[in-house]
Amino acid sequence: MRNESRSKLLRGVICVAVGLIIWFLPPPGELEPVAMHLLGIFIATILGLILQPLPQGAVVITAVALTAITNTLSIGDALNGFKDSTVWLIVSAFLFARGLIKTGLGRRISFMLVRAFGKSTLGLGYALALSDTVLAPATPSNTARAGGILFPIVRALCSSMDSEPGPTARRVGQYLMYNSFQICCITSAVFLTGVAPNSLIATLAKENFGYEVTWLGWLWAALLPGIISIAILPYIFYKMFDPELKSSPEAPALASKELEKMGPMTAGEKGMLAVFVLTLILWATAQWTGLNATAIALLGVAILLIIGVIEWQDVLAEKGGWDALIWFGGLVGLASGLSKVGLIGWLASVLEASLSSITSWFLAFILVVIAYKYAHYFIASMTAHATAFFVPLGLVAISAGAPVELVVLVLGFFNSLNATMTHYGTGPAPIYFGAGYIDQGTWWKWGFVTSVINLVVWLGAGSLWWKIIGLW
Repeated sequence: MRNESRSKLLRGVICVAVGLIIWFLPPPGELEPVAMHLLGIFIATILGLILQPLPQGAVVITAVALTAITNTLSIGDALNGFKDSTVWLIVSAFLFARGLIKTGLGRRISFMLVRAFGKSTLGLGYALALSDTVLAPATPSNTARAGGILFPIVRALCSSMDSEPGPTARRVGQYLMYNSFQICCITSAVFLTGVAPNSLIATLAKENFGYEVTWLGWLWAALLPGIISIAILPYIFYKMFDPELKSSPEAPALASKELEKMGPMTAGEKGMLAVFVLTLILWATAQWTGLNATAIALLGVAILLIIGVIEWQDVLAEKGGWDALIWFGGLVGLASGLSKVGLIGWLASVLEASLSSITSWFLAFILVVIAYKYAHYFIASMTAHATAFFVPLGLVAISAGAPVELVVLVLGFFNSLNATMTHYGTGPAPIYFGAGYIDQGTWWKWGFVTSVINLVVWLGAGSLWWKIIGLW
């Protein structure tokens, strides 16, 4: 415990020291000293999210407090991010996830798919992938989705087929664990509401590039590469790990047993399903109805409360949603402040001048995506990654002539695809790695191979799709 306290103190000192160094640097160009002050706080915050001397919400709220108390930003500007509509979209989606878990609808959907398609090990991989895909639009915490709903099911399936960590891991456990984790990263990329940092990227894009991301627009751009990934990856992983058990009659039997225990659909499950479907329909038709995505999500939450699917105590107990409100809202305020003090505009002009010799914007765009992706080896948080790299690398590509819409959406997709490489890249990674079926060397080896496959699919087939739909 004492060593852990010392470690946290050292990490905190590093963050403060870096922030102070930047604070006292002379401002470049025509920038005012306040720009360096805010940049120092911002960089220290990013380091705090990476090194985690405190929980990420505590890091961000400390930064907001320092920004206001030092008059780097006014208190109104410092708190400005908490009124951002995207912040409340995240909170609402967390409450949807709580309804899926509380009612048992998420488990029921997964077990129904396993019962229908899980007679072979490969079919079981696809059934779990399809389960994740169905749940992703209403579950902005990939940790809640993959770790809270699907991981217990995967673990139970492995045990039912006598596949445990160690000598029997190759029977089915290695394949099912790895496949489920990797598909979670794909579904996080496909849906704007598939993981919380997607909404952060949408807000950063609006604040810094003037581009407004819509739920349907994000899905439409991700649709083809997402479908290809979900179609081919379970098969590729099946060949990679070559599970010893090719058929899995135990899986449908286990699913049937669990469904029998659950009994008929409850009123709560039916209500959750109806609201889930209604919300998806309203999101998908928002471009014609003009309804705001956050307003639709709040309406869904209100209906869930009215019909009793979730209760107000569930809202108060949703720690993940309120934690996201703090760190996300605070980061939005800091990021907006960087534009307000002129730092983003100055950085854009510098990058544009430095890239004037590059004649191919597409080459610059590809290099930016690759750099954005592999920088994640050094970061253990999708949120920290987006905060640190999305705006500056986006500016690089846009300054080289890449279309803003293309840059925003593709970097948004890769913010989730980045996490496939290591056992610490996103919340579900340590859960699945910690199950003990795959050693670190194997995880990293196949993680790199998977990253290359994702680059080929998303920048290969994806680029053709984005050309067809007019992103470039």
